[in-house]
Amino acid sequence: MENVQSSVIGLDPVWDRLINEAHEVVENEPLLGGVVHTCVLHHSSIEEALAYRIATKLASSEMSEQILREICDEAYAADSSLAMAARADIVAVYERDPSCHRFLQPLLYFKGFQAVQAYRIAHWLWQHERKDMAQMFQMRISEMFGVDIHPGAKMGEGIMIDHAHSIVIGETAVVGNNVSMLHAVTLGGTGKDDGDRHPKIADGVLIGAGAKVLGNITVGMCSRIAAGSVVLHDVPAKKTVAGVPAKIVGESGCATPSVSMDHYIGQ
Repeated sequence: MENVQSSVIGLDPVWDRLINEAHEVVENEPLLGGVVHTCVLHHSSIEEALAYRIATKLASSEMSEQILREICDEAYAADSSLAMAARADIVAVYERDPSCHRFLQPLLYFKGFQAVQAYRIAHWLWQHERKDMAQMFQMRISEMFGVDIHPGAKMGEGIMIDHAHSIVIGETAVVGNNVSMLHAVTLGGTGKDDGDRHPKIADGVLIGAGAKVLGNITVGMCSRIAAGSVVLHDVPAKKTVAGVPAKIVGESGCATPSVSMDHYIGQ
C-alpha cells in the first residue's frame, strides 16, 4: 500500500496531505494507530477512504458495511465530482473552522463533513432513480449524525456545516458553492404543498446557528443570515438579515461572509 501511495505523490495534494497527517497522528498517538490505518493508511485514494468511512458510520443490522461500501465505491467510480466536492469541503472546513488544524480532522472526527459526504452518495443514488436506497441513506444519516438532508436537495462544493446538530434541508432546496452554516439551521417549506417549495441559497452565504429559511425563496450571493432569524422573503445579495421575521439590517460586512465566518452585526 505504501508503494501505491508514494507512486501518486503530487497528483492529489489533499490526499497527500491526509496521508502525511495520518502518519503524524500514528507517531504522536499510537493508540489511534488502528483507527488511522483502517480509515486512511490502508487505502490508496481519497475515494477509497471516503467510501470506507461512510460505510462504517452508516452500517447497521439492516444494512451491512459491505453493501454500503460497494454502493459508495460504485458512486465514486462513476462520478468523479463526488470526491472533488469532498476535497473542496475538507479545505473549506480547514479554512473556516478555528478548531480544525488538520485536513484529517473532518474525515475522522467531524460529523458535519461526514454527513455531507454521505448525503452526496444519497444524492447520486437519487439522481440515478435508486430512490429507496437514497432514502435508506437519508434515514441512517439522520440517525447517525442528527443531520437530515433530503437526497433530492442540491448542494455545491466547499460546504462547511459547523457542529452540524439538528440540520434540516428539504427536498427542493438548493445550496450553492462555498456556503457555511451552523447547527440547528433549517432550509424548509411552509406547508403541505408539493413541488418546488424550499429555499435557494446562492454562493458564499453564511447562515447563523438556529436560523430558519422557509419557502421557495432566494437568499442572494454572499449574504448573511443572523443566528436565530426566521427568513420568509427573498434576501438580496450582499445583505445581512436578522430577526423574526428577518429584515435587512445592513450590508453583509465583507466580500465573503461564508469564509470570514463573522457573525457580529454591530449597532
